[in-house]
Amino acid sequence: MSEPWTIGRVSTWTARDLAGRGIEGARLDAELLVAHALGLRRIDLYHRIEQPLDAAELAKIRGLVERRRKREPVAYILGHRDFYNRRFAVDARALVPRPETELVVEAALARLKARGDGPLRVLDLGTGTGAIAITLALELPSATVDAVDLSEAALSLARENVAAHGVGARVTLHHGSLYKPVGDARYDLVVSNPPYIPSAECDALMPDVARFEPRLALDGGVDGTLILRSLVAGAPAHLLPGGSLVVELGHDQGPVARALAEAAGFPTVGVTLDYARLDRVLSADLT
Repeated sequence: MSEPWTIGRVSTWTARDLAGRGIEGARLDAELLVAHALGLRRIDLYHRIEQPLDAAELAKIRGLVERRRKREPVAYILGHRDFYNRRFAVDARALVPRPETELVVEAALARLKARGDGPLRVLDLGTGTGAIAITLALELPSATVDAVDLSEAALSLARENVAAHGVGARVTLHHGSLYKPVGDARYDLVVSNPPYIPSAECDALMPDVARFEPRLALDGGVDGTLILRSLVAGAPAHLLPGGSLVVELGHDQGPVARALAEAAGFPTVGVTLDYARLDRVLSADLT
């Protein structure tokens, strides 16, 4: 009699299969996929490690694993990603929120909280899933957020997340490029996670990114700073007195970002490093 396919056995087999295909974090991916297919939490797999699986359950797991074999991001397969301790719907309409982007939220929150308890106005450029805009709105009940994206598809996803998190009264979505959709409006904070990968490097990114995530959200032009330059230059005209600009950067863009902010007239400029000690967040203040 053949050995039964239990949760433990299929999880181990899947992890080995994915690892053999050069996929990093194969064990975690395997457990997330198996748990999702069975409608369980990841921790439940360890409590039910000896539980046998039937043909329908195995077929469902097999379908998810086949998608991951093709390097589709796990977040797209699951349909969600956790960001700042909240769950956001994600799919191929927008970039998957990264842990590093939580540093952008931290920098933004610090500056907004320092402005006191009154009403706050925030502009999120290139909102994608809406994760930054929604997080700021939830963390700061006094804040209203205008969120802009050039992609109609991304905005449709952001709209779903805005509704799911119940912030439709305070997060307004706009279609268009950078500052154009908001005209001459001014804000306490402008925040952005713009495309910052040099064009020539986009196709060389890991397959999970290059094949599946939207090029529009990745490609930052010849040197990766095309959007950054317009974003920084236009910020002072859209900030209230004492306002701030917070922008996610590519790993080596700190020096050019600092120079751009200083040339735009920001008297206080800083660059925060990420967990790998790489350039990650530009913070520029009109104080």
